[in-house]
Amino acid sequence: MRAIPRQVTSALHADVLWSMGHTGKGVRVAIFDTGLPQNHPHFRHVRDRSNWTDEKSLEDGLGHGTFVAGVIASSSECLGFAPDSDLYIFRVFTNSQVSYTSWFLDAFNYAILKRINVLNLSIGGPDFLDQPFVDKVWELTANGVIMVSAIGNDGPLYGTLNNPADMMDVIGVGGINFEEEVARFSSRGMTTWELPAGYGRVKPDIVTYGSGVRGSALHGGCRSLSGTSVASPVVAGAVTLLLGAVDHAHINPASMKQALMDSAQRLGGANIFEQGSGKLDLLRAFHMLNTYKPQATLSPGVIDFTDCPYFWPYCSQPMYYAALPVTVNVTLLNGMGVTGRIVGKPTWHPYLQHNGQFLEVSVSYPSTLWPWSGYLAVSLAVAREGRSFTGVAQGHLTLTISSPTSSSSGGETLQSQVHLPIKVSVVPTPPRHRRILWDQFHNLRYPAGYFPRDNLRMKNDPLDWNGDHVHTNFRDMYNSLRSNGYFVEVLGSPFTCFDATQYGALLLVDSEEEFFPDEISKLKLDVEERGLSLVVFADWYNSEVMKKIKFYDENTRQWWMPDTEVLEGEMTVSDHKIHFASGTAIARFPQDGSLLARDLNDQGSEVVNGGTTELQDVPILGLYQTPNDGGKIAVYGDSNCLDSAHMLRDCFWLLDTLLQHVTSSSSPPSLTFSQHIRTPPTSLPQRMEGNRLHLYSRVLDPQDSARTRLPPPCPHLIWAKPRPINSSVPSNLLMPRNPMYNPSEGDSEFESVMLEGKRGEGPEGGANFLLLGVAAVLVFLVWWTCRRRPRKKARSRTRRSLIAKFPVV
Repeated sequence: MRAIPRQVTSALHADVLWSMGHTGKGVRVAIFDTGLPQNHPHFRHVRDRSNWTDEKSLEDGLGHGTFVAGVIASSSECLGFAPDSDLYIFRVFTNSQVSYTSWFLDAFNYAILKRINVLNLSIGGPDFLDQPFVDKVWELTANGVIMVSAIGNDGPLYGTLNNPADMMDVIGVGGINFEEEVARFSSRGMTTWELPAGYGRVKPDIVTYGSGVRGSALHGGCRSLSGTSVASPVVAGAVTLLLGAVDHAHINPASMKQALMDSAQRLGGANIFEQGSGKLDLLRAFHMLNTYKPQATLSPGVIDFTDCPYFWPYCSQPMYYAALPVTVNVTLLNGMGVTGRIVGKPTWHPYLQHNGQFLEVSVSYPSTLWPWSGYLAVSLAVAREGRSFTGVAQGHLTLTISSPTSSSSGGETLQSQVHLPIKVSVVPTPPRHRRILWDQFHNLRYPAGYFPRDNLRMKNDPLDWNGDHVHTNFRDMYNSLRSNGYFVEVLGSPFTCFDATQYGALLLVDSEEEFFPDEISKLKLDVEERGLSLVVFADWYNSEVMKKIKFYDENTRQWWMPDTEVLEGEMTVSDHKIHFASGTAIARFPQDGSLLARDLNDQGSEVVNGGTTELQDVPILGLYQTPNDGGKIAVYGDSNCLDSAHMLRDCFWLLDTLLQHVTSSSSPPSLTFSQHIRTPPTSLPQRMEGNRLHLYSRVLDPQDSARTRLPPPCPHLIWAKPRPINSSVPSNLLMPRNPMYNPSEGDSEFESVMLEGKRGEGPEGGANFLLLGVAAVLVFLVWWTCRRRPRKKARSRTRRSLIAKFPVV
């Protein structure tokens, strides 16, 4: 077994750079956190301490900021990466972990004034629509500040990325343990900015050690902590060390991010939304920066739907003709300048000898790349000619990026051409009854509105902020559907934009949004005349409960009120136990439909009055066959059992049973009801007076909640004109820039050469270290080219930290 390194700096071989005389000297690094005690013995160069909170103190009352500073710049005991860097300490959290956007804005301005080079934010929050904060982050990076931020501690749930780590110009850092496994606590992608119409970007950017890392304690000595707030300063410290070790001429937020991502080592067994480009490799990044030439790069650099599990979820389902287009949101990093543009149009080159003619490609992108980055939305579809094809289709996109350089370089324009290889699996179009359409358009979430969790028991995480997508908090449900042979497509536009004859069932889960009148009319026709079935997993709506759970948001200085009969209980259906978590009852149902009822507790009464009431024979599940052999309808009153966020017990079996029922001619035995129950006369839910749903709705008129907007136009993609290549795919076209990391080969020999007699000591090296450093680099180059075999991973549990508005994560 490998021994766990005592120092994270040793694990990443920082002592090689120390032995070459590089210690971060002259680099200005800002730490936005809980402060730093005066005269702490671990730090050599504390240039500035400032307090931006409403507490009259510069001291760190929690120890979090001290620990973070130690990982970056401690010079004794638990060593930091850049002990000779200049520290600028920004106290932006109180001892109660309270902070406000305005404090950050003022502190950010001061950081620009102080000409900070590197800024660490071991903080984050879900509000990517806090526009003043987002704008200021863009301003910082546009001014050359390399920003490193923790991705969040809400793993293993997907769709839990924190801002600003989810921004393209920021280096978003996830955590791993010393067994080279993505830490359970580390937040997973995708970003949810782009929903519902688009698809999220890949984050985190890279991962590094964040579990059981040693750092400076509050009053001296060392302690161990875990979290992405630990992983973030590991990367920030590495960036500071690298910045002091290479020529600054071409180093900017984009080029540093390019070097870190392109040199990262991919971890086996983890997908791209868990690890990004892979594990930080300090020495390979140093080598890349020393030979760096300004250029543009793409992340991911390859679109390969056959690469599993790394390219999950894309690799989990083959493409086929007549499916909705699949979009890959690629991040474009521009190391040539803070602004840039794509010249002309990207060109699609299908490989005829590799079935590329069966693939259609559409690309959308911004007119300006700023700051240092932009997106490339690549939409893929199978051409009609490929409707019966089974196999792999390949090709590549080519695009040119142009960027003006700084005036100090003569003001010339630089250009960089990049290639994006594309490889997808294609199968014949599946039968209609196996195709399921997921409604994404009618799901609303925080930010910006107050949409509470579906399970009201989850008081420590009250907001519904994970995107409600089949690849975020409904990921486990999606995997269950795929394992049962269903093909799942995602509809990010209104119901007026899909062909109902292609699908066996439309799946509506926890829909908070209203419906356009045209949608209602079309769906009625789709079900009654076109044979589309409808499966609904609903959730609670109760105006009295919403009044009770409103709260005053100190940051916006406003009362926040939910913009969406609450029931709960344990029950058994067809020998399966079900936890009904803050669900709802069926208010009205066709008389010739079938209903299933159970005794449940009135959680709404408990919230409003403080007392629990048991309700008898509450209708919670209904089945209905429309006349004239139209589609079927299945309705269930709780979606929490499909939602991986705070799920107590899944009901994937129930979803599968309902889908079998609505897409076949007979009802499965497990849904044979013993009785038919008529719903009592019940008034339909009414929107609460004073709600602000219309401000966040895509359907309601923002000026008049009683009216609806005009439906948005349906997506219309312009397919790129192909320029075929009648040759084989180049052998190196699909090779990743970051080869598979293999910690099992070469480590011991490498470490024994470069760390002999100096493990755990500070960077005080004399002349003899220069020869040692040169030898170590030579050994490293040999070691780097030899390691190949992947290593089996082991599981490890890690500790989570607290979350707040801008939580210390």
